[in-house]
Formats: sequence, C-alpha cells, structure tokens
Amino acid sequence: MTMIEFVGQLSLGLIMIGATVGSALGIGAVGSAATGAWAKEAKAGKTLNFSYIILIGMPLSQTIYGFILMLVGLAPLVTGDNSVTAKHAGTLLGIGLAGGLAEFFSAWIQGLIGAGACRALSEGEGKGLVFMIIAMGIVETVGLFGFVFLLLVLP
Repeated sequence: MTMIEFVGQLSLGLIMIGATVGSALGIGAVGSAATGAWAKEAKAGKTLNFSYIILIGMPLSQTIYGFILMLVGLAPLVTGDNSVTAKHAGTLLGIGLAGGLAEFFSAWIQGLIGAGACRALSEGEGKGLVFMIIAMGIVETVGLFGFVFLLLVLP
C-alpha cells in the first residue's frame, strides 16, 4: 500500500470521528439537561416526562449517516480496487473532512437545542414538544444534506 492510498483510506475515517464525537456531545448535552429536569420533576412529586428520551436519542442519527457514508466510500476496497483511493486521495480527504464536520456540528448543535428543549418542557409543563422536535429536525437536515451531497460526489 502506498502512502497516498493510506491517506485516501484514512480520510474516510474522519467521517466517523466527526459523526461519533458530535453525537456523543449532543447526547451528553441533552442527557444532562434531561436528568436535571427529571430531578426537578421527581422532587415536585410529578411523573417523569418520557419526552426527554426522544430528545436524547435524536443526535444519534448523524453517527448512522457517517457510518453509511464511510462504508460506501470504502466499498472499492472490498472489491479490491485500491486504485480508487490512490487516484482520488485528495477528493476522499475533502469528503472525509466535510462529512466529519457536517455530522459533528449537526449532532452537537442538535444536542444543544435539545438541552434547551428539555429545560423549556420542564418549565412549560410539557408544552411545545412538537416545535422543539421541528427545531432539532432543521439542524438534523444539515447532517442529512451533508450525507446525501457527499454520497453523490464519492468517486
């Protein structure tokens, strides 16, 4: 394996790094806010709000997008066509960086919105969940577009 092939193959791993770290940060942000809201509800003797679980899980989808994009990009290696990574190492590096950053920021910001949504639901007696999911869905679209658009330009 040449150095350029190695760089091409390694570049696709950047997608997973960005996607998984972004998802973990996003889930951590929402999860932290949700546990605080649950503690407040428990202290007040209220039933714990299940809606927070939905919000906690939303930043996970970017990891799935990153995984699929990485697998499709690595498909030529499965068929034994290492020339793709050699000829297109720069393209793959660009796709790896763009994909990793798109999924990272989409998941992380989605988590920050979800954290705010947990606080708002807790203080607003559970009102407005649909609006909060829509807001999180809008930033989800950034990750989805990053996934689809980069999938279309894979060599």
